[in-house]
Amino acid sequence: MTRETIYLVQAFLAGRGESLKADTPIPCKSAEGARRTAERLASSKAGVVAFSSSGDAEMGDYDDEPTVILRIGRLPAHFE
Repeated sequence: MTRETIYLVQAFLAGRGESLKADTPIPCKSAEGARRTAERLASSKAGVVAFSSSGDAEMGDYDDEPTVILRIGRLPAHFE
């Protein structure tokens, strides 16, 4: 089993009322790349989170809880 770490940025748009709508996740090559991408998107989104997850890509088995790198703006409860 080979473990790898993936880095993602998830942005959210304001929906109706207080709801948030998720954009397509953006894969990044590193934690720093994810941080920069999140900072760049923050001015045009309701919220942005950069995070990593480790696991076995072949088995599709990743950590249950991602490691949050950066949070900006309004986010769903599971990222708080």
